Amino acid sequence: MSSENSTPTPSQTPSEPASTPSPTPEAATENRQLETKQPKGLYWLFGAEAWERFSYYGMRAILVLYLVNQLEYERQNALALYGVYTGLVYLTPLIGGYLSDRFLGARKAVIIGGCTMALGELLLAIPSLLYPALALLILGNGFFKPNISNIVGGLYHENDPRRDGGFTIFYMGINLGAFFSPLVCGTLGQSFGWGWGFVAAGIGMIIGQIIFNLGQSRFNGAGMPPNFKGTVEEAHLHTKDYLEVAGWIGGIIVLTFLSHGLWQQAGQALFDSPLPLAVLFAVLITLGLAAYAKKRDAQTKGETDSVQESQPLTIEEIHRLAVIVILAFFVTFFWMGFEQAGGTMTLFAEQQTQREYFLNGELFTIPASWFQSINPFVICTFAPLFSILWLKWDNSKYAISVPAKMGIGMIILGLGFIVMFIGSNLAADGAKVSPMWLVSVYFLHTMGELCLSPVGLSMVSKLSPQRFMSLMMGFWFLSSAAANYCAGILEHTLSRFHIDMWFFLICSSLGAGVLVILLTPLLKKWMHGKA
Repeated sequence: MSSENSTPTPSQTPSEPASTPSPTPEAATENRQLETKQPKGLYWLFGAEAWERFSYYGMRAILVLYLVNQLEYERQNALALYGVYTGLVYLTPLIGGYLSDRFLGARKAVIIGGCTMALGELLLAIPSLLYPALALLILGNGFFKPNISNIVGGLYHENDPRRDGGFTIFYMGINLGAFFSPLVCGTLGQSFGWGWGFVAAGIGMIIGQIIFNLGQSRFNGAGMPPNFKGTVEEAHLHTKDYLEVAGWIGGIIVLTFLSHGLWQQAGQALFDSPLPLAVLFAVLITLGLAAYAKKRDAQTKGETDSVQESQPLTIEEIHRLAVIVILAFFVTFFWMGFEQAGGTMTLFAEQQTQREYFLNGELFTIPASWFQSINPFVICTFAPLFSILWLKWDNSKYAISVPAKMGIGMIILGLGFIVMFIGSNLAADGAKVSPMWLVSVYFLHTMGELCLSPVGLSMVSKLSPQRFMSLMMGFWFLSSAAANYCAGILEHTLSRFHIDMWFFLICSSLGAGVLVILLTPLLKKWMHGKA
């Protein structure tokens, strides 16, 4: 993550020349504590992110159920809209990151995004404002998502040993919010009315914004606008900054509601045919990559001379970029299957899973949205174990390369779909199956995610030439955008050819995993020892 806006603190200052007197024992102890204790700002950002993820995953857990049960959308239309929404959520951060780097700074962008998303969540409670509400959520996420991570990175100096631990803590905040949100928002939405679930998500976003604003004095100067020249102590937003933020939020709201009819027409076009939306996605992806390329070019001009700027790619760099492109292609198949969690698997939980049980003589129904809490729970439980496993495994003679780990993750995903295929066949005649079928699927899918997602992000950062770092990271996330869109239209598209979706996902997941493992020797060679 970029830390270009951060100002070094005393603990970040490079070591002094040998002639400088040695620090006293008390000062040395204090310096060691500064290097081992996480910055205070991290815990405020942890809280802000946990509540933002509570908001996002709470809404995500009930969106398809709301569309089908309350708004009476056809199943295929609800899944298609869900796919477009989650796809655009991965696409707009390219634009939000660009605006932040060039004009706003991460702090302003986080506030703009958070307030816009809070309003979008609250408006979802009004059925007639579905499309403007989703638009506000998509745009707000574009401002929020990339920039809060940017601020986390800015808490540390370049070689700070606390950085990895800090991002691990931050990652736990994501999953903490994701775990509780389906339980809270799902229960409120399905038991007391869908609007209450969305209102709860909106309140979560508001709480996150309050925490973020209260913690600004502890951000070590990170996230300020590009033209900020002050000290760490002066690094906070003033009244004029909040007026600018209000102007951006107002502009986004006005633009969204002025284009209300356009959003409705786009939704109808989606239901008539997914092809126009596929073309739109291709155009937006191209624009997103162009924005990231321009951003990186601007950074390069400030950091290198003209000879370095015009330097052509070496054969080694071409090989490394090719590895990223090849793996991004296969990873699309992984996320296309994995993202069935919020769509078809949630509908399976509601319609084909036995959820009614007697507890203390009273009938209790498990909300279908609760199953989406399994993934973050398993991540919080097993992520530390995977971290230890990879560390020990990578330092042994049985070390596994990054492509092989990702291939294993895809195969585990396919195993989950085998379980799903069997369970869906058992429920084909109207019978309802045990919830353990879904629990097993979510568990296997999360195991696959832990094999693929963290090592994939690390791989991109290691293989990308410095001048293409942002571009390739954006490209990696854009594969997720395309995968989410495909996940939404997959069931209806396959039904036209009378292909069972679960069987298709078994083949696509296992096939992609086996191919990646077969390509591993070549990909490992092209990595040139960089990952």
